[in-house]
Amino acid sequence: MQLRSDSVEKTSFKKALVVDDHPLFCDALALTLKIVSEIEDVKTTDRLENALQMVGNTEFPDVIILDLNLPDVTGLDGLIRLKTVAPRTPVIVVSSMADNRMISHTLRAGASGFIPKHSQREVFRDAFARLADGETFTPDGYVEVSDIESEKHSPDDALSRLSSLTVQQSRILQLICEGKLNKQIAYDLSIAETTVKAHVTAIMRKLGVQSRTQAVLIAQEARFAKVLPSEH
Repeated sequence: MQLRSDSVEKTSFKKALVVDDHPLFCDALALTLKIVSEIEDVKTTDRLENALQMVGNTEFPDVIILDLNLPDVTGLDGLIRLKTVAPRTPVIVVSSMADNRMISHTLRAGASGFIPKHSQREVFRDAFARLADGETFTPDGYVEVSDIESEKHSPDDALSRLSSLTVQQSRILQLICEGKLNKQIAYDLSIAETTVKAHVTAIMRKLGVQSRTQAVLIAQEARFAKVLPSEH
């Protein structure tokens, strides 16, 4: 066996904090982390505020695994606030919103890596191996989005596009921002799933985007929750 002459001391991760509001995913991820890395202690929480308290003024954790959609925060705000409280703690974002633009945004906001949700175990193994080497992890196929391209939709432009949505379409976009699938949205709004799909298609057309993730990004850029059309 040939030894590396340029070996560098690896970072050891023993304690992890998972911030995600899906209990089954948290359980599965905790098991995965213990299998693919040296992590021995995994704590979980479903709220950003709890996470901020857990990392504040303590030596816990060595690494944070963060979902972007939580009950008390949506989008990159959670990542930014965590990095403010624990700037030296690496944060890996694990999210179903995994297009190039979202990944680029998370890396610029301070994430040490991005793993698409429900990736295979080997992806997590590779991610933590790279993180231990001091590298940033991005999934296969990722292409960095330039600053010019990422700024294509200004807040004013995003607001203008959002204002064209109907009240029902606005409701549906808000639920998409919460990470809900068409089936869940249909249940929440008591409408057919085919109706939801039709609305989603219309929403993407009005916003000029190709995917749900891009629609979420435009909503975030315009601080969507503050400009939703009201029924009252």
